[in-house]
Amino acid sequence: MSVVEPADPVISDDQTGGLWRNADFVTFWTGETVSLFGTQVTTLALPLTAIYSFRASALEVGVLRFVQLAPYIGFALVFGAWVDRHRRRPVMVWTNVVRMILIGLIPVLHWAGRLDMPVLLTVACVVGVASVMYDVSWMPFVPSIVDPRDYVEANAKMAFSTSASSVAGPGLAGFLVAALGAPVTLVVDSFSYLFSIATLLLVRREEPVPPPAGRRHLGQEVRTGLTWVFARPMLRWLAIGGFWANFSMVTVWTVFLLYGTYQLRFSSFTLGLIFTISSVGGVLGALIAGRVMKRFPLGLTYFVSLFGLLIGPVVIVLAAGPRPVVVGLMILSFFITSFGLGIANVVVVTLRQVTTPASLMSRMTACFRMLLFGGGAVGGLAAGLLATWVGDKNALIVIAVVSAGAAVLLALSPVTRLRELPAPVLDASLD
Repeated sequence: MSVVEPADPVISDDQTGGLWRNADFVTFWTGETVSLFGTQVTTLALPLTAIYSFRASALEVGVLRFVQLAPYIGFALVFGAWVDRHRRRPVMVWTNVVRMILIGLIPVLHWAGRLDMPVLLTVACVVGVASVMYDVSWMPFVPSIVDPRDYVEANAKMAFSTSASSVAGPGLAGFLVAALGAPVTLVVDSFSYLFSIATLLLVRREEPVPPPAGRRHLGQEVRTGLTWVFARPMLRWLAIGGFWANFSMVTVWTVFLLYGTYQLRFSSFTLGLIFTISSVGGVLGALIAGRVMKRFPLGLTYFVSLFGLLIGPVVIVLAAGPRPVVVGLMILSFFITSFGLGIANVVVVTLRQVTTPASLMSRMTACFRMLLFGGGAVGGLAAGLLATWVGDKNALIVIAVVSAGAAVLLALSPVTRLRELPAPVLDASLD
């Protein structure tokens, strides 16, 4: 593997909004932000549709979350290899068209009296397949419209959008579900995809055509992507950490939704309010991530942020007392998790980008997506099974213990020993 030393540090002293002058990035970022808001609405409205419309059991809610994320396990690597052969923007446009139609179909079926649990599961699964194709495209698309020295700023802005949507999205979803009903609320997400399509079409910079590589073999390309990630200790440990982080977050979130609805009798508005207030932590984390990365050793920043994310669930199981105190502790738990996630996202995505050449970017992203969302899929299913076997509260205790154990193991990661970002890798040759 060969590397080229950059002319200037990747994190420059002047990051005072250079990307605001990049019209293509701002256009894409705007559309992606609106789409993220819509996705957050669906994240809450879809399981509440199952709970309120069909009185879904813990296992059914867990299976619903599983089928949304399971396509990442089966398709991410293949889609990633395929996308590396093509321009990414057309792929993103068409996958958003599919998602817009399918999410919009749920309220239509509800109005027609034809929506049931099997249909909901089927739609969720197909939307998940389309989401795999989109996700292995958009992260590699960003470097095609952003200079390498602006990666940190771009990732910080994208992380800020993710966190901001996490703040407003659940609260908006809770309000809309209370006012319109869960199925109808999904119309918001459908329109957000339409907006994203429009902004993608407005991006003016043409992506470079992937260079021809003669006769290509899909299986070999998939293996190359896997080798690139797992043969490198830093990427391998980033992937492992991401798997456990997503497993923890999705498992906790799914069980808490059941626990809050059935045991604590929280309304959809209260649930949305808890997620909204606590998600301010993610916004703060994303806002300060760039400054923290410049001031403190990169490995220490990674360790502390991910440690906070994984230790947050412990607060939930300790929550007791009057109802306002319980709500406050729930908010604190999710705040700690969101704050850690806001910082960790910027660190991890930037490390992945500087350690992977453009020719392997989609395959690297696909490998991470498979593990990250695979962790979420397993977490959703584990949440349903645990809540069914031992009850909602005991399931939260088990998850908190496992999550805390994973946090301790982070100390073994070579990522925690990094002082600064490594030089960008420009050559795809394997060691």
